[in-house]
Amino acid sequence: MSLTHPYQAYENNQVLFAKGEELTLLLYKGAVKFIEQAKLAMEKKDWSRANNRIIKTQNIISELMVTLNMDMEISNSLILLYDYMKQRLIEANIKKEMKILNEVQEMLVELLGAWTEAMKVIRPT
Repeated sequence: MSLTHPYQAYENNQVLFAKGEELTLLLYKGAVKFIEQAKLAMEKKDWSRANNRIIKTQNIISELMVTLNMDMEISNSLILLYDYMKQRLIEANIKKEMKILNEVQEMLVELLGAWTEAMKVIRPT
């Protein structure tokens, strides 16, 4: 790995050495970041970049879906929520609607906050 991109190396190491609950946290953070980037691209009418970032967000949500433990009751609700978010992202991408991106981003920020609080219970500081 090249040292010309130390931030990228840092991010890669975070993912490589993350525990399960930390990986979920990184996925939520990544999804929020990519939606923000998609919104900025839409403002600039850079449709290719917006499309790319929306697809990256969809891929993260797909990863969140496949990692759910379906033996846990909450997973049934989460999978429905994730599926809804993916459908809304597709719609946002087709219609180029910032409002829909804001909606999905708000949901992800709320989940990120809830997961952050849950991690405090799992691993108190």
